[in-house]
Amino acid sequence: MAQFPEEQTKSGGFKRQDDAFRDWVRRDGSTPYPAERGRYHLYVSFACPWAHRTIILRRLKGLEEAIGLTVVDPVRDEQGWAFRNGPGHSEDPVNGFKFLSEAYYATDPNYRGRITVPVLWDKKTKRIVSNSDDDLLRMLNSEFSEFAKNDYDFYPLDLRGEIDAINKRIYERVNNGVYLAGFAMQQRTYERAATRLFETLDELDARLAPQRYLLGQRMTEADWRLFPTLIRFDAVYHGHFKCNVRRIVDYPNLWPYLRDLYQHDGVAETVNFDHIKRHYYMTHDQINPARIVPIGPALNLGLPHGRETLTAAK
Repeated sequence: MAQFPEEQTKSGGFKRQDDAFRDWVRRDGSTPYPAERGRYHLYVSFACPWAHRTIILRRLKGLEEAIGLTVVDPVRDEQGWAFRNGPGHSEDPVNGFKFLSEAYYATDPNYRGRITVPVLWDKKTKRIVSNSDDDLLRMLNSEFSEFAKNDYDFYPLDLRGEIDAINKRIYERVNNGVYLAGFAMQQRTYERAATRLFETLDELDARLAPQRYLLGQRMTEADWRLFPTLIRFDAVYHGHFKCNVRRIVDYPNLWPYLRDLYQHDGVAETVNFDHIKRHYYMTHDQINPARIVPIGPALNLGLPHGRETLTAAK
């Protein structure tokens, strides 16, 4: 049986549902959601790679005092993402919700899709603004600039075309590619996704040989969209999703690149391997019926990466 039957294709593939809520916070007040300190709250999971992106951007932009954050229980059951007290997760201090589904039904009582993180909640109108991690990354980067402690632009105007292009390829073949392989219900579908995944990882490894980041010497949104997949790869995707041609530690450039990003200010604190492993291995019981969580791998992410010596690509 498929992990998410309603998102399974006839050919045995996985087709991810579209984001349901895509309103925007705007600093110029052009939407019903103006940028205000303390008005918005992020509901996230440390386990989820899509939510992880928003946790990282909130940290890198220095928006912790402007936008609240609550982490759900990493073990998702038949009732969905839940707010429970435990190591690294808690009850909901904003609305007292027991389940994230309550936020969805408060926004749209007729909602029938899968309940996903991240969610940006508006405390004033008491509804979800957005559950699109793509849109939320852009909002966190630019729309809360008045409150951000770091004015670094992760989506600069002169690189937007290149960022969008590499984002698209990485999403289709890597970020979502691991799920296409892991949730495949037919051998041919799995092999196609896994082959494309490793072709793209090989390309990215070669791309990173002469340059520190995906777009040269400038860290961009593209790096932080790739990072959550790379950090989960050896611990989860390599075994659990059968993406086992190579590990990230086997790549001469992706491995030090991953350590470089991990060692960036505050990023290590956003990585919770306990949540990550318990979520995947205990939630995906169609893949792992015994729900046994592996004790490894041992990853030395604190090793010197040496990538500060690289120059921009010519």
